[in-house]
Amino acid sequence: MSKLITVNYNQKPCYNIVIENDFSKLAENVTKLEISGRKLAVITDSNVGPLYADKVAQCLKETGNNIFVYTFEAGEKNKNLNTVQDVYEFLIKNKFDRKDMLVALGGGVVGDLTGFAAATYLRGIDFIQVPTSLLAQVDSSIGGKTGVDFRAYKNMVGAFHQPRLVYMNTSTLSSLNTRLFNSGFGEILKHGLIKDASYFQWLKDNIEKIAALDSGYLEEMIYRSCEIKRKVVENDPTEKGERAQLNFGHTLGHAIEKQMNFELYHGECVVLGMIAALNICVERGTITKEEYDDIYNTFKAYNFPMTVDKTTIDEVIAASKNDKKMDGNKVKFILLKTVGNAYVDRTVTEEEMKTGFDLICGGNEGDRK
Repeated sequence: MSKLITVNYNQKPCYNIVIENDFSKLAENVTKLEISGRKLAVITDSNVGPLYADKVAQCLKETGNNIFVYTFEAGEKNKNLNTVQDVYEFLIKNKFDRKDMLVALGGGVVGDLTGFAAATYLRGIDFIQVPTSLLAQVDSSIGGKTGVDFRAYKNMVGAFHQPRLVYMNTSTLSSLNTRLFNSGFGEILKHGLIKDASYFQWLKDNIEKIAALDSGYLEEMIYRSCEIKRKVVENDPTEKGERAQLNFGHTLGHAIEKQMNFELYHGECVVLGMIAALNICVERGTITKEEYDDIYNTFKAYNFPMTVDKTTIDEVIAASKNDKKMDGNKVKFILLKTVGNAYVDRTVTEEEMKTGFDLICGGNEGDRK
């Protein structure tokens, strides 16, 4: 199996997304970037590094470059400027210059942080993404959004910086624990809900094969999600319009993530945020209660936590007003016109948010009476 998607930037080819089931083609694809005799730093974390850093470093040595590895402690709590500073120091001590390159090996935290370090070190050096989590493969590694958290405010410091290559080895998904693997489905289901109703139906119809890690279905799912993300970021690379639709579920999701002190995974929080947003859609009449119930039950079938009980709606609303998705003094919300068709709304009231949040608070289990 080998699939390739080319992502354009300003209507010109910018980088390839390569989908493989091992690392055997990594060196070949890096060589195509025409970088040789330089320094490559593999930036990874303490979870992924022991599993794949040596293998990736060995593959990269075949490109004729000098390979370095830097590992930081895993976890969202380390996705911050202190860790970025540690990366800068590592690069400086090893005399990396503007023609050298970073390699992000890991999930979304590693990819976002490495991309930001690349965007800012010496005013910008190249980097490639080697995502190893489902969420990173279908979402965060594509589109050039980089950044870190700032004092528990999610992704508040960042830059748009496009990778030179995104190389996915789908076999790395087998090393994820069930909860972390399932977290990636938050973004995948979101793709269907905002852009492709037939894809959402396919995800419902094939849940058993996907859950069983059937390689053919996994590869098809990853490819289709990457294609949706590609089309959106090509149309709107710096989030001036359409790209904001990718934030469906993120307005309250990010706020929940912060208030829960990152105890829940990102995809889990996005699903909770989508449940609240979908309730607003029902109240406004853009989707039916039957459609809401169908989507809710699909989330449940993918084993997401459906309630949150360590925070309050007032705390979540306050946190949402400090999110980067604010537009002036208005909260920018993504809602659905229909399943597969999203839009940006700036008129959602606090009362509507409270009503939506009631469905995920405590033991309410999302049941709309």
